[in-house]
Amino acid sequence: MNYEETIERMHSGRLYFCDNERLIKEQMAYAEKLFQYNQLSPAQQSEKNELLKEMFAEIGEGCYIESPLRANWGGRNVHFGKNIYANFNLVLVDDTGIYVGDNVMFGPNVTLCAATHPISPELRIKQVQYNLPVHIGKNAWIGSNSVILPGVTVGENSVIGAGSIVNKDIPANVVAVGNPCRVLREINDNDRKYYFKNREIDL
Repeated sequence: MNYEETIERMHSGRLYFCDNERLIKEQMAYAEKLFQYNQLSPAQQSEKNELLKEMFAEIGEGCYIESPLRANWGGRNVHFGKNIYANFNLVLVDDTGIYVGDNVMFGPNVTLCAATHPISPELRIKQVQYNLPVHIGKNAWIGSNSVILPGVTVGENSVIGAGSIVNKDIPANVVAVGNPCRVLREINDNDRKYYFKNREIDL
């Protein structure tokens, strides 16, 4: 399988061999940029922002990503909107597109997986994989230690509870939690009155 066919398969959900030499060389170049990003101090935010513009497919203004950041392709296939905050150890398995809307928040140790492997051991031993894009709608909040699996969409404004494994689409405007992640309830008027149990919003 030549390089051009491999790239086409990477972004179309088809099986491909991930050991193509040219592909690996390109991936290593992005891994180097990611390494540089993680070596910068918190005081070097302007330098970090400039690197993110080189690394990511798209990144809007006002994004803040705590180090360390992990990414298979150093963010090459990641599309971030504006004002996104990611706490420590965001993991982006970005072998194909990861799309994140404006004002999304990620807790610590969140993983977004756009790549996976077939169940067949005969295929896996040949280094075969396939990729399905991940979409996170604007204003969503993904709680700490959550995992978003390939092909999943999380709707806008929705909250994914900590420790969730999200293997199916989650609609907009809901709270969802669990393994596997399920909708717990809709976001409602109470959420606009109380921020925690019976504690009223006073701002």
